[in-house]
Amino acid sequence: MVSTSGFLSLPLSPLDVLAVLWFAVVFMGYQNMSRIPSLEQRSIAGAVQRHRVAWMREMVRRDNRMSDSHLMQQLGQGNAFFASTSAIAIGALSSLLGAGDKMHTMIEKLPFVSQTEAVIFDIKLLLMIAVFVYAFFKFAWGFRLSHYCGIMIGATPQINAENAAQCDKHADAVSALIGIAADHANRGLRSFYFAIAAMTWIFHPLLFMISTTWVLVILIRRDFFSKSRNVLAS
Repeated sequence: MVSTSGFLSLPLSPLDVLAVLWFAVVFMGYQNMSRIPSLEQRSIAGAVQRHRVAWMREMVRRDNRMSDSHLMQQLGQGNAFFASTSAIAIGALSSLLGAGDKMHTMIEKLPFVSQTEAVIFDIKLLLMIAVFVYAFFKFAWGFRLSHYCGIMIGATPQINAENAAQCDKHADAVSALIGIAADHANRGLRSFYFAIAAMTWIFHPLLFMISTTWVLVILIRRDFFSKSRNVLAS
C-alpha cells in the first residue's frame, strides 16, 4: 500500500491511484476536447447547432412565435428533470456515507471485489457525488439559460425591409445562446455516463479503468460516428 501526499494520507493502492488519474484525464479531457472548434464542427453538437441557426432565422420571419417559445420551454424542462435527478443521486449517495462500514462489508462478499479499507469505500462514494454535483450545476445553468433564450425569442422584433439584417443578427445571437445552454446540458449528460464508470470503482480499480475507457469509446462514437450524427449533418 502507498500513501498519497496532501492534507490526508490515504491507503490507496497504486492501481487505485492510476485508475483515478485515468478517470480524471478522460473525464475532463473529453469534456474540453469536444469544444475544440475544428472537432465541434464535425460532431453531432455542431450539426445540431447549424439547425438551430436555421431555426432562429425562420423564427424571425414568422409573425406568431408561440410555437418557438413553447418548444424552447420543453427543451428547458429536460434540463430541469436531469438537475432534479442529479440532486436525488447526490442525496442517495450522501446517505450511504454514514453506512459505509455495512455497505463495504456487504460488497466485499461479492466475487472478484478488491479488498480495501472502509475509508476507501467512502472515497469512492465521494467521487460519484462529485460527478453528480458537477452534472447538477451544468443542468441547472442550462435550465436557467433556456429561460434567457425564451426571453430573447420574445424580444425578437417584427421583421421588415429596414431591419432584416438586424433581425438576422438577433437570430444568430439567440441560436448561439441556445447552443451554450445545450453545451452545458451535453456536459451534464456525459457526466451521467462517467458516473456509471465511477460506480465500478467500488468493485475493482481495473474494472473502473475499463469502464472509463468503454464510456469514452461510446461518447466518441455517438458524437462523431453515429447514424444520428450523419442524418443531422446531411
